[in-house]
Amino acid sequence: MHYLYLAIAICSEVAATSLLKASEEFSRFWPSLGVIAGYAVAFYCLSLTLRVMPIGVVYALWSGIGIVLVAIAGFAIYGQRLDLPAMIGIALIIAGVLVINLLSHSTAP
Repeated sequence: MHYLYLAIAICSEVAATSLLKASEEFSRFWPSLGVIAGYAVAFYCLSLTLRVMPIGVVYALWSGIGIVLVAIAGFAIYGQRLDLPAMIGIALIIAGVLVINLLSHSTAP
């Protein structure tokens, strides 16, 4: 169940972060409301995940996966392209997330 909460936290954070640009510095009501609601859901679900997983592991997964998904959303929604060093950096983040999930015994109680 804790991975479900973590997945919801990640998706909510990615949605909220993606809406930041659309909120136009919080001058547009609906995107701004989406940002606030998205972050509220993300942090609540993140807190539920922390009941059973170490904070360092949870934060590494949440931020790492979030970075990758926000980069994908930036490309898909806003047409933002990444250069080679940025793609290499994101590949390293993915590698780190995989190492944590596949090799670490800290991810599950």
